[in-house]
Amino acid sequence: MIEPIDFNAFSVNHSGDYLPGSAPAQIQRVSIDSRNVQNGTSTLFVALEGTRRSGWHFAADAYRQQVRNFILPAAAQSPELQTSLSGSNLLFCQDPLRALQDLAQMNRHAFKGMVVGITGSNGKTIVKEWLAQVLSENYRVWKSPKSYNSQLGVPLSVLGMESSHQVALLEAGISQPGEMKRLEAIIQPRLGIFTTIGTAHDENFENLEQKIAEKCVLFAGCRFVIYRKDVEKISGYLEQHFPPEVRISWSEKPGADYMLTVKPDGKKGSRILLLGNDLSTYTFTTTFRDPASLENIRHVIVSGLVLGMSAQSVQRGLDLLHTVDMRLTAKQGINRCRILDDSYNNDLAGLEIALEFMNQQGKPAGKKVLILSEMLQEGKQSVVHERIARMITHYGIDRFVGVGKNFDSHKGIFPEQRAFYPDTDTLLERLSELNLREDLILVKGARAFHFERVVRALEARVHDTVLEINLNCLRHNFDHYRAQLKPGTKVMVMVKAFAYGSGSAEIAHHLQQIGADYLSVAYPDEGVYLRERGVELPIMVMNSAVRHLDLLLRYRLEPVVYDLQTLRELADTATENLSIHLELDTGMRRLGMEEMDLEATVTLLQQHPHIQMAGLFSHLAAADEAAHEAFSRQQLALFDRWSRFLMQRLGCRPLRHVLNSAGIIRFPEYALDMVRLGIGLFGVEINGMEQEKLQPAVSLKTVVSQVRKLKKGETIGYGRRGRMHADGEIATLAIGYADGYDRRFGNGQAYVLIKGNKARTIGTICMDMCMVDVTGMDVREGDAVMLFGEDPSLQQLAECIGTIPYELLTGIGRRVKRLYVLD
Repeated sequence: MIEPIDFNAFSVNHSGDYLPGSAPAQIQRVSIDSRNVQNGTSTLFVALEGTRRSGWHFAADAYRQQVRNFILPAAAQSPELQTSLSGSNLLFCQDPLRALQDLAQMNRHAFKGMVVGITGSNGKTIVKEWLAQVLSENYRVWKSPKSYNSQLGVPLSVLGMESSHQVALLEAGISQPGEMKRLEAIIQPRLGIFTTIGTAHDENFENLEQKIAEKCVLFAGCRFVIYRKDVEKISGYLEQHFPPEVRISWSEKPGADYMLTVKPDGKKGSRILLLGNDLSTYTFTTTFRDPASLENIRHVIVSGLVLGMSAQSVQRGLDLLHTVDMRLTAKQGINRCRILDDSYNNDLAGLEIALEFMNQQGKPAGKKVLILSEMLQEGKQSVVHERIARMITHYGIDRFVGVGKNFDSHKGIFPEQRAFYPDTDTLLERLSELNLREDLILVKGARAFHFERVVRALEARVHDTVLEINLNCLRHNFDHYRAQLKPGTKVMVMVKAFAYGSGSAEIAHHLQQIGADYLSVAYPDEGVYLRERGVELPIMVMNSAVRHLDLLLRYRLEPVVYDLQTLRELADTATENLSIHLELDTGMRRLGMEEMDLEATVTLLQQHPHIQMAGLFSHLAAADEAAHEAFSRQQLALFDRWSRFLMQRLGCRPLRHVLNSAGIIRFPEYALDMVRLGIGLFGVEINGMEQEKLQPAVSLKTVVSQVRKLKKGETIGYGRRGRMHADGEIATLAIGYADGYDRRFGNGQAYVLIKGNKARTIGTICMDMCMVDVTGMDVREGDAVMLFGEDPSLQQLAECIGTIPYELLTGIGRRVKRLYVLD
């Protein structure tokens, strides 16, 4: 909710064609998604350009929800649209995003509190979240929701700032030169924080110096800029271009404004010794030991002190920064429940994002349950509770569980199915009385409530190995492939084989949300599974038979037909319209019609008009190999000729699709009506041509079960195949070949990453565990282990044992817990 803005005054002063209506023009909310409108009479709907359809196509949906103020693209202006939005105040402009940014700038001008701008390649979100937690000890804090740091995310963040907030923490991220200038004009920070500099988006900048300079544009009007002096490129630029009275540096060495050295604190974590340039000293403690977290914490300490907090207040905030996942994750729960874990913090903007994510999961067999702590930092509780109740109604929550002492006094505004507990301990003691069965449960709480305990109590008892699917990375990859296509070309995504081991229903729901047009599965039961979980996209089934006809019709599934016999049987058996995809064999020599079958196919389809050809496709045999480009082009030419013959003879225009992930990159001119995206969605560019433009969306992680010291010559594992060549240490990991970690990775053929160090396997991979050499790495029981992700990558591991990434992904065992992450 923003400070009230007069839309009439804004529109008159903004370039564009303003058509005032009879409706009130005061707005307090801005929405870019008609599905998220909660109070239409006070909402402005901004129609942005979409990936599938432009936002103005959904203006009528917003209008039906009482929205009467609109920003629309000039190209959409028409008498028909104006009539459908009768009485509304309409601003038609060339760039609705720019108008949204200008509106945010107005809200920024009205804000009187301290604004902190955070940029850098890594750590922006962590520093923002942790600094918000620490500052909340003294101030009312507003922060960017999640990773809202783009040209769209920043204005949406700024539009959430209210006069009651004392400090606003805003992220700013860029991928191209020139972008930060616009973000700086919106944020106008008074305190700047430069976290780190890395390789992200390097391809868009001339060099590292240019990228640093572009990021530093954010600090143009800052009173202070905080940075780590040890990072020479950053400190060198700042010290050359910003005066001494603006710069505030910290370092592990003398010579900075703050010296912050780290010492191990036994098993408890770390001690951070502070020495200020005024010779003040203080010792902070933290449970973290990894270098990245310790760097982020030191940014937080310095920022808190600069903003006027005492060292004691900063420490109280640090005490709450336990090792919890600050991202929204979906987990398997007890009694076949699904748990959405957002237990790190709690605010109204974050609650809305979490509820939107909950809606994307589809309808559960049981209830939609919200377990929520009080939001003591959000201001007047009666107002906060009213806004929570409005969200609960809007997002269709069936059952509300409130934790805190103030909920019960406002219980009348919450759903009939509700329960209130004064504190987390009481909730845990009485958790069984909620009788949770097959429910979808969102757990969201402020750090002081320690809701990670609630998540642990609700989580299914599975071992510590997890396959983590990052939905942000998945969307990035989806958008990258779609950007290769001409407007109007559809994208079918392959979700067969449990969506390459990632969970078909969860991935399908996310794809439905981000704009996929079609899905494809291997067998009818996979399609039925998706339909029963609320997936509405068209679904193509690769392998089916006439015996599946009832399922195909009942669940609106579109079978692939690859021979005349099946086509005849379907035509003779089906008594109602059935959509099919006809497969042509242009060279794969696996399945499909050949040229000799085309005439008979035409005759059959002409005689049976209830069999409707939704799609016409073929498979490329070697699209990922440059050595076979001539053969691939021969296949493409055959498909073009045969498909044109069929369309001309039948007088129809089905969706033609022939390109897979590799083909989209190598032969974009043959995208036709639709492409089929598979392994590329998960960040594997099988050609090796554009790997750097994708993000690894799937990572396999486990933990160290035990560390032991061994002497030179001692052997390890079955068959005594591992041998210590010197005194050292090994770690036993909680994963084996039954989880999908291939036996061929044993005996040093692969490495894992622990605390940033490469640890090679030693000995044979066992069914449920394996061993790695961690000599000299200071590894302890419980330390996190990366088996694949960014490093080592799926491709690297596949090459180690002479296989392909597909095999590794699809081989991850079902007992491995899947976590779905929304950063």
